[in-house]
Amino acid sequence: MERRQFLITSGLSALAAQSGSSQTGGTNAGKLSRICVSTWSFHTLFEKPSAATGKKMEALEFPEMIADRYHVHNVEMVLPHFASTDASYVSEFKSRLAKAHSKVINIPVDYDELWEKPALSSTDAREREHAIGLYKRGIDMAAAVGSPTARCDPGTVNLEDPALTIASYKTLVEYGKAKGVRIIVENHGGISQHPEVLVKILEASGAGALPDIGNFPDEETRERGLRLMYPLAAGVSHAKMGPRFDLGKCVQIAKDAGYTGLFSIEAGGRGDPYEVVQQILDALVQVL
Repeated sequence: MERRQFLITSGLSALAAQSGSSQTGGTNAGKLSRICVSTWSFHTLFEKPSAATGKKMEALEFPEMIADRYHVHNVEMVLPHFASTDASYVSEFKSRLAKAHSKVINIPVDYDELWEKPALSSTDAREREHAIGLYKRGIDMAAAVGSPTARCDPGTVNLEDPALTIASYKTLVEYGKAKGVRIIVENHGGISQHPEVLVKILEASGAGALPDIGNFPDEETRERGLRLMYPLAAGVSHAKMGPRFDLGKCVQIAKDAGYTGLFSIEAGGRGDPYEVVQQILDALVQVL
């Protein structure tokens, strides 16, 4: 490279680094390495076309968009946001992921047909087996894209005797081990009101925790639940912002528990998701 071109290129690189440093890159690189962005933050754009572009958001483009816009190279891919699970699609996604120098840190295995249903906790063996079969497909996808974890929901748990839930998770945990995927459970749905029962299920089954800062019914349960869940956390926690809780306090609970994993941003779907993700990211950088 000629000296003049080298100086121009070097100057542009320095300017870009300075710009990143003033926002979310540069000196905050260490903190950004502990931040992830979930496709759930943009779920409305995955579900219907954007007014600006006339197109739906596409999983293939997500890692590069997050890397370019937020300087974040960790993504959480909600299973239904993949357009396909075919080998050719998975190969293309992994190619795009590598191009963005990014990695998938978790696959939330969501199925509308299982939401708020007994599912893994059903007294009907056929219903449990059906749910287990669906979750195994999600675990397969996690393994295919290189995700270390897959989140599987417990369904409607028998709080007095969660033995069936525990048995279902033991099956999934063993299946996940064979695939190199850790099974994790979020305080999601009704179980978020009963963190002690959730922790009992995790400890008995060998599944890990996915603490979600926002998914608790009140402050007392939030603080109690996070203190119980963070010691069992398996690499990822969901980060949100809202008027009902203090993000900094929640992150401090994580620190007190020795949690060193990632915080995956889940914007709630209100307002401009691009702006809300930036707001949560900036807040996380301040408290990490």
